[in-house]
Amino acid sequence: MRVGILALLHESNTFISQPTTIDHFRENLLLLGEDVRQLLDTHHEVAGFLQVLDESDGFEAVGVFAARATPFGTITAQTHQQLMQLMQQSLDEAGPLDAILVAPHGANVSEDYPDMDGYWLSLIRDRFGPEMPIVGTLDPHVNLSPAMVAAADALVAYRSNPHLDQLAVGRQAAELLVKTLQGTIQPCLAAAYPAMAINIEKQQTDVAPCLPLYQLADQQLQQPAVLSNSILLGFPYSDVEEMGSAALVVTDNDPRLAEQLAGQLGDYLWEHREDFLGTFLSIEQALDKAASLEGRVCLLDMGDNVGGGSPADSTLLLHALARRAESESFVCLYDPEAVQQAEQIGAGGRARFAVGGKTDQLHGQPFTAEFQVRGLYDGAFRESQPRHGGMTDADQGPTAVLESDGGITVMVTSRRMAPFSLAQLTTFDVDPASFRYLVAKGVNLPVAAYREVCPQMVRVNTAGVTTADMRQLEYQHRRRPMFPFEA
Repeated sequence: MRVGILALLHESNTFISQPTTIDHFRENLLLLGEDVRQLLDTHHEVAGFLQVLDESDGFEAVGVFAARATPFGTITAQTHQQLMQLMQQSLDEAGPLDAILVAPHGANVSEDYPDMDGYWLSLIRDRFGPEMPIVGTLDPHVNLSPAMVAAADALVAYRSNPHLDQLAVGRQAAELLVKTLQGTIQPCLAAAYPAMAINIEKQQTDVAPCLPLYQLADQQLQQPAVLSNSILLGFPYSDVEEMGSAALVVTDNDPRLAEQLAGQLGDYLWEHREDFLGTFLSIEQALDKAASLEGRVCLLDMGDNVGGGSPADSTLLLHALARRAESESFVCLYDPEAVQQAEQIGAGGRARFAVGGKTDQLHGQPFTAEFQVRGLYDGAFRESQPRHGGMTDADQGPTAVLESDGGITVMVTSRRMAPFSLAQLTTFDVDPASFRYLVAKGVNLPVAAYREVCPQMVRVNTAGVTTADMRQLEYQHRRRPMFPFEA
């Protein structure tokens, strides 16, 4: 049986003024046809799809379409249309298919279709009809819509944040599809949509308040008829009607049980909604706390969370560390201009740089100081371990490592890069063990990598387009009432 594979992943932060274009996808990932097999040697869910189908007798994996862009602003209507045209053309060229495996992110937003994932999944369903088995994965930062649920026979979200189980969840989805085609199961999918949103600061899955919720979900899996269940944490930076948290349950030919158990997970979320409110430490409070801790500290810059679409050039923490003369500090900033200046000066050279703070007015002013250029690099690095995002090869473009006269080390990059890997430092001769404070521009995404060198993690409520306190964002389209906005 020939199984088509399609993936389209992006977190669209609608509070960013700049849009996401087709060039962002081309820069990151845009594969057509059999080129989709390039993902086989990654930790991505598509690799899980390919592995299971390759291992199963009588099944053929048919690569169709895979696109991904680093989280950023709303996807333009033109880009959306281009992606849909490429997807449909690739389906035309794929030949007859018996089933489809899909990997939507769940937080794609385009100018013309706010529920972009629901839209393209519905296109697939309409094209192949109600009898075609369609099974897929979701990022837990999905804003789940009824259209997504209606378009699929089964959907399974990653169970960890940071996302370390994408490969395993891809395999799980593929195994569900294989069993469906073999006639040994008949999946039934149900969802619950409590009127609440989980704060990004409280979305780490291996600690409270998320951990007890996942333990309840694990208990449900002990029932023989339950094939899978998922907690959808939600993506608060997409201003769409679907924004919020949800739950999914897939049973074997038992729709009533699926609805009951999805409702149980939704009820738990609602009953414990106040547990998911953030702590919101200010910069000064966070640095005071960090100073009292023993060992190396990772300062998680929540307002400049690259995994949520932020510009990656906030200087708010950098200025604060400099004011406190914290010389053993490291910060990575997106700043192509500073990279070009460093290249002109050359390794070992010295000059006055103004780094960061150049994208907008929300994330601080440029940090100006005398710097020495410690090194120049091409920006490509590789991560061998499962890390958030599931990819192994990364490229942050031409990169420079600068050291200020005050002793602070700043890495400047030509492309925005989420801090998912310590190889982003070590590949470019930066030793994380040589610092007291390392600033990572994320909330939960950096934890898997940075906890290897940082026994302490402090989340900082910095200002920015990914502010942890979503009540500070001006929503126009979200549901009302919704907790925590309407208490």
